[in-house]
Amino acid sequence: MTKEEKYKLVEAFIIENQHSYYRLAFSYVKNKEDALDIVQESIVKALKSIDYIEQIEYIKTWFYRILINTSIDYIKKNKRTIASPDEILDFHLPNQEINLHDLDLYDAIDHLPITYKTIIILRFFEDMKIDDIAEMLGENSNTIKTRLYAALRKLRIEMKEDVES
Repeated sequence: MTKEEKYKLVEAFIIENQHSYYRLAFSYVKNKEDALDIVQESIVKALKSIDYIEQIEYIKTWFYRILINTSIDYIKKNKRTIASPDEILDFHLPNQEINLHDLDLYDAIDHLPITYKTIIILRFFEDMKIDDIAEMLGENSNTIKTRLYAALRKLRIEMKEDVES
């Protein structure tokens, strides 16, 4: 496959999934402009490294990995994790009733370590399979399962504490 053909496929894929990418970036930084910057920077990185993708069927995991790493780098660089619950809910639950329990859940997810947060977001908000998450993060599927269960335990504990207080 030529470089030009790869560019066209990647471009079409990014355009087709732009809302998912924005939603994922937003879930990390909680800011519209920062999320857009992350997506834009991820696209630039992807286009610069297009030669490294050998099998076109891996575009999704390849780009998600770039986007996640760019989001994490942004957080580390800017040390910003200010949540805006209304904006979070607008993007994650656009047509559903919002209640206080949802706000507590999003707050609890935001307090998870970045490794756990990434797995929760990919599994439940992006509806990815464990094997896809493992491939994307360069980890073993069993490691991802273990981290997912640990993250869910932490969320349960946090949510229980919020209900009791």
